[in-house]
Amino acid sequence: MATTEKTAPRAKLLAARTRLTTWLTDAAYPLWAQNGIDPQNGGFIETLAQNGAGLPHPRRARVHPRQIYAFSQAQRFGWTGDVHRIVHRGTSYFTNHYRRADGLFRTLASVDGTPLDDRAVLYDQAFALLGYAAAAVALDARGEFEKRAVELRGAIESQFRADNGAFRSNENLDGFFESNPHMHLLEACLAWAETGNDPGWTDWARHIADLATQRFIRRGTGSLGESFTADWRPAPGVAGRIVEPGHQFEWAWLLLRCENRHPGPLREMALRLIAIGEQSGVHNQVAINALLDDFSVHDPNARFWPQTERLKAALLAARLTDDTKYWVMAAAAAATLLPYLNTPVPGLWLDVQLPSGELVDSPAPASTFYHLVGAIVALDKSLAAT
Repeated sequence: MATTEKTAPRAKLLAARTRLTTWLTDAAYPLWAQNGIDPQNGGFIETLAQNGAGLPHPRRARVHPRQIYAFSQAQRFGWTGDVHRIVHRGTSYFTNHYRRADGLFRTLASVDGTPLDDRAVLYDQAFALLGYAAAAVALDARGEFEKRAVELRGAIESQFRADNGAFRSNENLDGFFESNPHMHLLEACLAWAETGNDPGWTDWARHIADLATQRFIRRGTGSLGESFTADWRPAPGVAGRIVEPGHQFEWAWLLLRCENRHPGPLREMALRLIAIGEQSGVHNQVAINALLDDFSVHDPNARFWPQTERLKAALLAARLTDDTKYWVMAAAAAATLLPYLNTPVPGLWLDVQLPSGELVDSPAPASTFYHLVGAIVALDKSLAAT
């Protein structure tokens, strides 16, 4: 392979890193610190309108630890805002208003913190663990937050573990098993395995990786299923046939990260997930929302977050294999982020691109910041490593 063919995509990635980190420090962090945090209690606002104003929407539990993660990364990019205060107040608000008496986190509260939905779902518990890991580093309080995280892990084990070895998505003993909350639970366990001292994090990461390779990934095609019955059949109807390109990329990124902690051969499966996402899930240069299990298009719109997961997966595959095709893929994925950030008020984003290429004018969901910051962190780490 010619030297220019190897260096050209990396040059594009370097340029993208400069643009994205400048956008983060000069626009996004200042805007979301000013308008995306409740000045009264430190809680994170669910959504900003495209004029930058916070909207009075009820606040999902998952938004708070996601924003804690996003702001916890700010100092690595040179942002000079008060990260310590933002993370400390955000963590306190989250635990004060969402933590139930049994140690699990309820799913929804009003603007003033009044509980609106007291149910606990696995997805939110996974992000609570991830938020704790980010806060542990940002606040230099690893021991305190790992104690909280281990207690929460015990509550998850007690309330969500099922007889088939997986975790239920909610407290209902019936219903289907979903790969998505397991994915975020794996992400949180890997974060703690890198941050904390408890060996249980690596044990859980190995177990969830096993579930992915043995249950969630279809043996015939290598694609990832989203919803299953208790005996591991695909859920009935369309739900059991869905293949989300964004999750193909996200699971691949996580399984590649598990390689040094897992005895099984994960790389082949992970690269197959990336290939499916890239070959079948990318249309008009962007990763679309959903396919069916025959790889036909189910939802042709392209939300912002799958583009970030495509970038993360390509970057890690490129670092591990040094295969030029993954560097090219990463450069293409990085380029797709920029149109979503072309907003009248710098620091916001648009959430949905139509098949025509038009971006829908709609409020910016705070939950997307976690995806975007994670992608920029991955880009920064990958380029620093090479």
